[in-house]
Amino acid sequence: MSKLIAGVDEVGRGPLIGDVVTAAVILDPANPIEGLTDSKKLSAKKRETLAALIKQRALAWAIGRASPAEIDSLNILHATMLAMTRAVDNLIIKPTFVRVDGNRVPDWSYAAQAVVKGDSLHAEISAASILAKVERDNDMLVLHEQYPQYGFNGHKGYPTPAHFTALAEHGVLPLHRKSFKPVQAHLATCIEK
Repeated sequence: MSKLIAGVDEVGRGPLIGDVVTAAVILDPANPIEGLTDSKKLSAKKRETLAALIKQRALAWAIGRASPAEIDSLNILHATMLAMTRAVDNLIIKPTFVRVDGNRVPDWSYAAQAVVKGDSLHAEISAASILAKVERDNDMLVLHEQYPQYGFNGHKGYPTPAHFTALAEHGVLPLHRKSFKPVQAHLATCIEK
């Protein structure tokens, strides 16, 4: 039997709001997908098209998340590792090996390898990066519908001048990561007022 290799990647470690989102994907070697690469190198339209193909053709795929509350209690690194574990655990087929984008792997029972810039080097990690990015971007579009004054459809929750301005004008939302310094700073100024 051939190796069942899962690729894992995350999106959303840097933003000030929302879940950190991970994906795990086991591709079908008999049904390759053209154009897989680091999700950041693709247009939103291309990512959407590829995400649909990945979901259709992969042997298995799954999403894992860690909430802002988990990020605040664990820290972003440990929350990311938790989300990655959830993604792999959610696969309907158990992998024999896991490739994780980055320089560390979660403390888990899977045989695994961390691959720096893996989303540009291994198709299964590229596929995971695309699914995670599309999922998290969709989260931000839903949040934008609820709170259009924050501009989440543009900055996607990252610490941009527009996001800082919205924080100053409209305050901290329940999904903001309270442990992140810019959010803490804003909460401190609100208390001082």
